[in-house]
Amino acid sequence: MREFKQLTSIAMVKNFVQSHSLTFLFISRPDCSVCHGLFPQVQALMSHYPEIKLGHISADQVTEIAGEFSIFTVPVLLLFVEGKEYLREARIVHLQLLDEKVDKIYKHVAG
Repeated sequence: MREFKQLTSIAMVKNFVQSHSLTFLFISRPDCSVCHGLFPQVQALMSHYPEIKLGHISADQVTEIAGEFSIFTVPVLLLFVEGKEYLREARIVHLQLLDEKVDKIYKHVAG
């Protein structure tokens, strides 16, 4: 399984997104049971997309994330292409649909 880089400040998050052509952020909270259940499934899914750089943010630790990316609930999954948000999934995430959406973008950008 691919590892997610822990991003611990808003500056780290912005730099991470701007430094890579394809980035995926998983935003969660420590007390979120949905987040804990979803994270390993998303981690496994992302093994199919080696060119995407993976970042994980705790919304409790990086409180500015809510304002920066208009986050009102967790988990939130964001896919960026060249620093622009292309995909957003929140709270209830259907993995098959997420895979299809990511695959389409990935083939177009990385393929």
